[in-house]
Formats: sequence, C-alpha cells, structure tokens
Amino acid sequence: SWLAQKDGTLASLARRAKLVADTLNSIEGFTCNVVQGAMYASPQIHLPPKAIAAAQEAGQAPDVFYAFNLLESTGICVIPGSGFGQLPNTYHFRTTILPQEAMIQDMLGRIKDST
Repeated sequence: SWLAQKDGTLASLARRAKLVADTLNSIEGFTCNVVQGAMYASPQIHLPPKAIAAAQEAGQAPDVFYAFNLLESTGICVIPGSGFGQLPNTYHFRTTILPQEAMIQDMLGRIKDST
C-alpha cells in the first residue's frame, strides 16, 4: 500500500541519516550531527595545521582543498561548507543521504580509508 511504501522510505532515510552521522563521528577529526528533516549531512572536519597551510599555499580555502583532494583520491564528490556560510576557522562539507544504503556504506568506507 501507499502507506507501507511511505513508512518504508522514511525508515530507510532515518537509517541512512544515523549511519552517516555514526560513521563520520567514528572517524578521527570528524564531527557530525544526525540529519533531522533534511537530505544533507554537514560534518565538521577538524583539519591539522599542515593541511590548512597546504590549502593556503594552493590558494584554496581549507574545506575546498579537502573536497578536491577527496574527489581526486576516492572519486567522492562533496560540497565545501564555505559555500554555506560556515563560521570563521571552521571547516565543513555537505553530502547527501539520498543514495541507497549500500552506496552510502561504500562511500563512508572510502572516506574512512582516506583519512
């Protein structure tokens, strides 16, 4: 029925939101709130001074530098948080929880392996 399909979809989104936050929070240097009512997670990345210096040398914001390096090393595309008005000296990226659960698990595994 329509109601069963809706409930199944909402339950899957809730599982994905929790999976993303739990996995990212298990990675050293990441902090992520559980997504509530949105389709996106915006984890904070706590970059070491060397990474911030490398970004500055490349003429990029540190979160942009991180996002480009993640794309090049893993094929994962995330959006730098500087485009969303993050607080000064904090670094984030934005990713979606919409892919199927197996795809999200694969993506999170590649992020974890890249750190």
